[in-house]
Amino acid sequence: MDADPQADLTTALGWTDNDALPITLADIMENTINEENFDHRGAILHHAEGVDLIPSSIELSGMEMTLVNAMSREFVLKSYLGKIKDDYDFILIDCPPSLSMLTINALAAADSVIVPVQAQHLPAKGMTQLMRTIGKVRKQINPTLQVDGVLLTLADMRTNLARATADALRQQYGDMLKIYKTQIPIAVRAAETSAAGQSIFAYDKGGKVAQAYAAFTEEVLADA
Repeated sequence: MDADPQADLTTALGWTDNDALPITLADIMENTINEENFDHRGAILHHAEGVDLIPSSIELSGMEMTLVNAMSREFVLKSYLGKIKDDYDFILIDCPPSLSMLTINALAAADSVIVPVQAQHLPAKGMTQLMRTIGKVRKQINPTLQVDGVLLTLADMRTNLARATADALRQQYGDMLKIYKTQIPIAVRAAETSAAGQSIFAYDKGGKVAQAYAAFTEEVLADA
C-alpha cells in the first residue's frame, strides 16, 4: 500500500502516470469515510513480479483535511484493510516521511513497524520524534503495535558520517530497539530501479543492494 501522496512506490513499480489511475488509495479512503459500497479490491494492481499494489496519487494529499472532520479518523485504513487482509501473507504500508494523519492511520492499522533511517545526521535525529509518536499511538490507539526494528539505509559505510550515525543509533536506541545487522548500501543501480519499474531483485539480482535486502528479509522473517 502506497500511503505517500508523492506516490514514489507506485512510480517505482512501473505506474508512472499515477494521476491517471482510475482508483487510488485516496478514493478508497474517501469511500470508507463515507461508508459507501464499493469494490474493495477494485484499486489493487498486479505487478509482474508477484506482488499487488494499492497505488497512490497526489490526490491523497487532500485526505489530510478530510480526515480532520471524519468520524474515527485514525481507523480509516484499518477499517479498509480488514476487508482484504485475509488475502495476503503480508501487507506493507509505505508511509510518507512526515508525521501526518496518514501516518497515524498506518500506525493504527499496523501490527508492527520497521523504521528505515538514512545514514545521515538529520534523519537519525528525527528518530526521537517518531518514537514519541509511536509511543502515543500505542498508548491511545493501537496497544498491540510493536517496533520490529530500525534499518539503516543509503549507507556508505566507508564514510565517517555513516559509521558515526550507525554508532549513535546503537548507543541511543540499542537497549530499547532492535537495530538490524543488515545495512542497505547506497548504489546507482538501486536508484535506477524506479525508472525501470522493477524491484532490485529483477533489475540487479546479483548486486550488493539486492543481497542486502535478501539478508534483511531473512532477519525479519527470523523474528516473525
